[in-house]
Amino acid sequence: MNRCGARALGFLGLWLALLGAGRLVAQEVDAGIAVGATPPAVTIADLDGKPVALGQFIGREPALIEFWATWCPLCRALEPALKAAHRRFGDRVRFVAVAVAVNETPAGVRRHLAAHPMPFPFLWDTNGNATRAFQASSTSYVVVLDAQGKVVYTGVGADQDLEAALARDANGPDRSRARWRFGPSHHRLTPAPSPSAQRPSPAPSLCPSAGAPASFSSAALSSV
Repeated sequence: MNRCGARALGFLGLWLALLGAGRLVAQEVDAGIAVGATPPAVTIADLDGKPVALGQFIGREPALIEFWATWCPLCRALEPALKAAHRRFGDRVRFVAVAVAVNETPAGVRRHLAAHPMPFPFLWDTNGNATRAFQASSTSYVVVLDAQGKVVYTGVGADQDLEAALARDANGPDRSRARWRFGPSHHRLTPAPSPSAQRPSPAPSLCPSAGAPASFSSAALSSV
């Protein structure tokens, strides 16, 4: 092997080592709204454009909220777990999906749901209001809240054990924070932080999906 070939292999090995280290760090990052926090009240919309107070789904009984998009592979992969959790807990937990207003339209969401129905309501995140309130930085981001409206679980990705998260809340909330799991196809959402936000910014996406940008600005969220 000539010297150029050896040098190329050396750079490739270093790049792979750094990539592996970066993924390990990303898996250890806590991000999003803090466990124990109460999210601020926000108004978004239904898929027909009518205003909806997201708070009507929170409080009085536990709630599960997913930040979702038609183009999110991890959201599709998480669907069986969501459906199983809804079958088990749907009579005592409010389920709702919030469609992020990025590379998406309400009409597109309606078409998707007509072909792939889900057993709980889907809302439209007008101007990124819910994304900011919950500090959601990725599609497939799930938040579980207790009956008092406090966050008891957050997670992201296809391998979340949602039934276990809801069962813990039914037996008394588990205040330990869920680790974020960054898969090969998650997407970051990066709206402008709330002035009262005290948590650090989440780690950057390492492996964005093909066909969509890896991160989104508040301008992108507010212009859709």
